Amino acid sequence: MERKSSCIAMVPAPGFSHLLPLIEFSKRLAVHQPHFHITFFIPTLGPPSPATISIFESIPPQIDFTILPQINTEDLKAQDTETQIYNTVTLSLPSLRHALSSFYSATHHLVAMVVDYFSMEAIDIAKELKVKSYLLFPCSTTLLCFCLHFPELDEDHEMVPTGFRDLSQPLKLPGCISFQGRDLMDPVQERSSGAYKTILHACKKYCLLDGILVNSFVDLEQGVVTALQESNQNHPLVYHVGPIIQTRMTNINESNSECLTWLGHQPRNSVLYISFGSGGTLSKDQLDELAWGLEMSGHKFLWVLRAPSGVANSGYLSAQRDDPLSYLPKGFLEKTNGQGFVVPSWAPQIEVLKHESTGGFLTHCGWNSTLEAMVYGKPMIVWPLFAEQRMNAVMLTEQFKVAVRPKGDENKNGIVMREEAARVVKIVMEDDEGRELRRRIQVFKDSAAKALSEDGSCARTMSTLAQEWTNLSSK
Repeated sequence: MERKSSCIAMVPAPGFSHLLPLIEFSKRLAVHQPHFHITFFIPTLGPPSPATISIFESIPPQIDFTILPQINTEDLKAQDTETQIYNTVTLSLPSLRHALSSFYSATHHLVAMVVDYFSMEAIDIAKELKVKSYLLFPCSTTLLCFCLHFPELDEDHEMVPTGFRDLSQPLKLPGCISFQGRDLMDPVQERSSGAYKTILHACKKYCLLDGILVNSFVDLEQGVVTALQESNQNHPLVYHVGPIIQTRMTNINESNSECLTWLGHQPRNSVLYISFGSGGTLSKDQLDELAWGLEMSGHKFLWVLRAPSGVANSGYLSAQRDDPLSYLPKGFLEKTNGQGFVVPSWAPQIEVLKHESTGGFLTHCGWNSTLEAMVYGKPMIVWPLFAEQRMNAVMLTEQFKVAVRPKGDENKNGIVMREEAARVVKIVMEDDEGRELRRRIQVFKDSAAKALSEDGSCARTMSTLAQEWTNLSSK
């Protein structure tokens, strides 16, 4: 009788930043256990983006994907982004159940299911199928620590009567630095919000998991890693499988490679790279101030520009159709000709951060971008917009000390004015403080390289996990 092939099901959540860590994790798993067959079952609000398609076109042969039928978007109206993402997966569960039962037949043996933190409802199907379920947590171990404690913290109505924004004292969790309530992730700020209830519901399900795979590495967050290992709290085993990042971009073409050509003609460490991730947007007023701040700084820059919006994550779940360049201040491109290069919507970030001409990174502090900056050793200007990005910004400036953060003007609705933008650019690109940031981030760059080496912590953890799944497949 022919032996069944061992299969792993991956269930991401909508959004490129949720898909990417699972893709890169799967590539590494395929290296350690090439006999595993890995299939992605992708809930969706619409057709996949060109970037998503290009990634799937470049994956190894033992990885494939099934895009689940698009749900009825009418069912998501008037919901916050977090709840939209979570409910997209929930509404896709019947399709997922059907796809799994169709796919895993007499020739396939489903060993485990790996989900995103917005795909937690899918573990109910794993329980039905009697397979192990794991969460790939695409953020920091520090945020994971908060999520594990969140249900317990929520029960203390005296401490958080209306949400964490009203914390009277900083929150200090085991092994973590202290956070002001306002710096914790967006969904927990307001207890009455749908996002609060969504995240709380998901966190309560963590205890049902067989393991949590964290996209971080031990040397980066030693304190909280140790605290979790020593904790008596009832939580699943935590595996540190990071840093999981893309090592090369797959959808570079003539139109978006021009910036690399321009970068190649600039002096070493002379260019500030600016990107707010796959969905972050600035208001028109803030876009104008940043533009003139860059011009005032006198330093070279490469700016990935997205059309402005009053909603910071407006580009996250839906593609923007406006020409971003049309929103720049009048005369900006002419004044900065030779000083800067503006790229509409997307740039090959890995290649930019690898480049010797790139000397700094103005980032929204998404965890993927944070890890990429660490791996390639680029000091940062942190400009958090939504989700857990303020937490990451606090870690980067206060704990790791590899970044500076501009101050918003309280009289201008928190907008970072051009003088302040120019000031932080000069700090990172020319001051003694910038040189110290570069020295410190080199330490983390070396630690990340060690974790990613053949006998590093990432490889050892992946081998352990792969062996566990191999053992399950033989039962």
